[in-house]
Amino acid sequence: MPELVTLGETMVVFDSVSNGPLRYASNYTCHTGGAETTVAVGVVRQGHTAGWISSLGNDEFGMLIRRTFMGEGVDLSQVTYSDVHPTGIFFRQAAGSGEFRNFYYRKNSAASVMTPEMLDEAYIASAKILHITGITLAVSRQAAQTAVRAMEIAKEHGVTVCFDPNLRLKMWTLEEARESIHELWPLVDIALPGVEEGEQLFGESDPDKIAERIQRYGVKTVIVKTGAAGAIGYERGERVVSPGFRVEHVVDAFGAGDSFAAGVIAGRLKGWSLGDTLRYANAVGAMAVSAPGNIEALPTYEQVMKYLAGEAAASR
Repeated sequence: MPELVTLGETMVVFDSVSNGPLRYASNYTCHTGGAETTVAVGVVRQGHTAGWISSLGNDEFGMLIRRTFMGEGVDLSQVTYSDVHPTGIFFRQAAGSGEFRNFYYRKNSAASVMTPEMLDEAYIASAKILHITGITLAVSRQAAQTAVRAMEIAKEHGVTVCFDPNLRLKMWTLEEARESIHELWPLVDIALPGVEEGEQLFGESDPDKIAERIQRYGVKTVIVKTGAAGAIGYERGERVVSPGFRVEHVVDAFGAGDSFAAGVIAGRLKGWSLGDTLRYANAVGAMAVSAPGNIEALPTYEQVMKYLAGEAAASR
């Protein structure tokens, strides 16, 4: 059974090759996109095992996603396939400097109709860490119920629950996000909010105050992402500031936060201290933005260690 289990929707992504509105785009590149699978691949590349729970359409795009993540070594035994609901897709409109604008087409997708009944309790219970993001909560009511039940199962069996708010306000309102996420904090062991998310959820931009608000729910470890500045971790009264790594040229910021999460989870699985975990996660995040896509530039454990030793550049 995998050490890490994730749950959520992964889609096929079409990136416009030229900058500007999609109405003028005629050429696209195609790849996959999903926060949870990015984390899963990142953890596998750090030398651990990971599994993904989801549903895909029994269509060509679903087969593309299946082929991709089976090839990456992610366990897909808990993925179901629908003949009725399609695989979700989205388009990214290039804006230059590694930034894109997203257009989602995921309503009534296979993953949006996931239900708690599809969960294998033994599969989740056997993991060391369960990773959930706020994206799944926003996909649909059924998907949210499935994610919450997975978290409850993990807590019942002593499995560490890692949660990244990963707010996507194109998918739901801020009020809906606040209500849903605030109800979940008591189920969380490791929280990974960004400063902007802290301001949206709590009206706080100070990392210390964001962490304090989350810790009130009993969350043991809070790691506040501070962008290029790095991250600040809070655990058992300890406060660790971990500076970010300078990236000369960001090719694609897609999945940078998920790459960071993969580094955090890998550090926890390796039994490292909070400080060592944050430094490692910052390195993974910095290296992951050096190529187009979201899993394409995820580094291996050996590459990260060389980078930390000053033997390799982030541009790979």
